[in-house]
Amino acid sequence: MDNNPEISGKYLGTITEDFVFVADTLKEASYAVRKRGFSDYPIFPICRVEQPIGKLLIGAQELNLKWNYNITYLDEFVQREIISSEKVDAFKESYKDPDEFCCLFVIDNDFTNFVFIPYPED
Repeated sequence: MDNNPEISGKYLGTITEDFVFVADTLKEASYAVRKRGFSDYPIFPICRVEQPIGKLLIGAQELNLKWNYNITYLDEFVQREIISSEKVDAFKESYKDPDEFCCLFVIDNDFTNFVFIPYPED
C-alpha cells in the first residue's frame, strides 16, 4: 500500500501545509487509541467537507485549515466494507509504524486513498 502518485501531484501540498499544524494532535490521538486498546490501527479520514467516517477531531475552520480531520480505526473501515475482511491482513502488513507515520484516508470528490505521512521529528 504505497502512496498513490495522484496524492503526490494533486494533494500532497495542501495536506502537508495542514499537517504541520495538526501533526502533534494526530500523533497524540493515535497514541491514545492504541494505549486505550481501541485499535492498533488508527486512521484519520480527511475531507474538505463533512463526511460520515469516524468522528470529527479537528475541523478545518478551527485552525483555518483546508481539510477536516476525523479519527477512527480499522474496525470501522471493515464494518463499512471500505476494507473487505479478506484484505484486512494485507492492510495490517502495509500499515506503517503509527509512532512514526500518520495514516490518513484522503476523501475528495471521486478520489479516496490511504496515505502515510511521517510525523515531524521532535
